[in-house]
Amino acid sequence: MTSNPRSASYSTNADDKPAIHLTPQNGRRGGLLPDVPTPILECQDVNVFYGNFRAVTGVNLAFGQNEITAMIGPSGCGKSTLLRSLNRMNDLIVGARVEGAVTFQGEDIYAKEVDAIEVRRRIGMVFQKPNPFPKSIYDNIAYGPRVIGMKASNMDDLVEEALTRAALWNEVKDKLKQSAFGLSGGQQQRLCIARTIAVKPDVILMDEPCSSLDPIATNKIEDLMFELREDYTIVIVTHNMQQAARVADRTAFFTALASEETGDRTGLLVEFDKTEKIFESPSDQRTEDYISGRFG
Repeated sequence: MTSNPRSASYSTNADDKPAIHLTPQNGRRGGLLPDVPTPILECQDVNVFYGNFRAVTGVNLAFGQNEITAMIGPSGCGKSTLLRSLNRMNDLIVGARVEGAVTFQGEDIYAKEVDAIEVRRRIGMVFQKPNPFPKSIYDNIAYGPRVIGMKASNMDDLVEEALTRAALWNEVKDKLKQSAFGLSGGQQQRLCIARTIAVKPDVILMDEPCSSLDPIATNKIEDLMFELREDYTIVIVTHNMQQAARVADRTAFFTALASEETGDRTGLLVEFDKTEKIFESPSDQRTEDYISGRFG
């Protein structure tokens, strides 16, 4: 990662992303991280705190390149907290801190010399509720590339490419100068996905992206995930177990432990495996209980 993304040279070609040269970490597996081929993003003994409160404890996870990984579990188990730690969104919350290591292509994203803005460009985020900017459809897409100084030979082509990749171009190509607020909820969420991929990320984080959408819009987002997986790694938080079973290559199940003294709930990873294995023959009874609806 460059320490000054504004001065870096970018291209509209996804194959020309800035290279990150890696130094393998001694003992990076240590028998703790799951066996995932070609991991691009990894958590090693990650703990997330808000002040003195430990929200997530001891997470070891690896996210495979060009795979969809789902994180499931009951409310309050730290799924979204962990997701936000994967691209340093928690930096924006007063009192939040991360212990352990979160590595992207082998590089610690929390290292002092790493620019958080560049992290969020390479690891984009789509939020639970669509959050288009109060701008035109066109300017929603063009905003990110302009802000980071991304060199695009033709901004119109970049906007069209992003909207096409997000399966939205045919629906909006004749109203690009209209407000993004005029789109339906499902269209706004696809616009937010287009806005994310316009800056050429490697990873897309999705925090319950379909929770506020109707079934038709949800189906379009899920179909889009399969298409995007060809070029991006996707990590999704979802409360919808059927969605995880439909779209994810691998699934991580989290639960929460309540403190006997304070009642505070700390999230922990229970099990991580191929999605088929998680849903058909989980290794941990807690996973079985959650999947079968006995709790959560």
